[in-house]
Amino acid sequence: MGSEPTASKAVLVPSASRGHWWNEWLDSKQSFPATGNFDLAANAHGLLLIHNDDTVDAGEGFDTHQHRDMEIITWVLEGTVVHQDSMGNSGMIHPGLAQRMSAGTGVLHSERNGATRSQRTPLRVVQMWVPPSEAGGAPSYEELDVTADITSATMFTLASGMTAYRDTSAIRIGNRDAALHVARLRPGQSVQIPDAPFGHVYLADGAATFEDVGDISAGDAVRLTATGGHRVTATEPSELLIWEMHSAATH
Repeated sequence: MGSEPTASKAVLVPSASRGHWWNEWLDSKQSFPATGNFDLAANAHGLLLIHNDDTVDAGEGFDTHQHRDMEIITWVLEGTVVHQDSMGNSGMIHPGLAQRMSAGTGVLHSERNGATRSQRTPLRVVQMWVPPSEAGGAPSYEELDVTADITSATMFTLASGMTAYRDTSAIRIGNRDAALHVARLRPGQSVQIPDAPFGHVYLADGAATFEDVGDISAGDAVRLTATGGHRVTATEPSELLIWEMHSAATH
């Protein structure tokens, strides 16, 4: 992992500036180049290599494919994902269910919209990748329904490998320098972003005011580098995905 940054900055990445890739059934909005990118670390922010907000048509999805040495976190916003992998895990991932797959030495898996074509229900899912602290581990899988744990006006630790969140994180990831938090806010409510060498705040839904940045809308992200904590205050019902990272990816 890389060293800590030296220049302090907060950079707004508007939704319209994200990469956009689509085909007949997939609309993928990518915060970092993902499609056809074989050097993910070159475009990462901190440890965050992939941050895709995908809309998948009913009855469609990703056929079986392979990953290795990657911590993959899936967070469903609308609809359901049917997951199957070579470790024997299968099931439905729905909103409120935190899911992590550690690819380790290699795993095969598929992901599809759980709705049939006749149901016509789209799937909207955010998938995020960070590298493991140590390569070559055994593949593993974890999921947990956290619907009842995410309360308004608090920041809930969804996934982490950091010692600081060992007893509070819903699921564990194999990176000791990263944590993913989620916050659901009603208008007027706010949360404090953790102080870290690298931060990435994604507004999945709603609208908010970001301290020292300004107003942000759904699909916008703010990339933080060596800044102190900022407050984010919702102006509409909002959901935030907040990465706290204490090192950077290397390539």
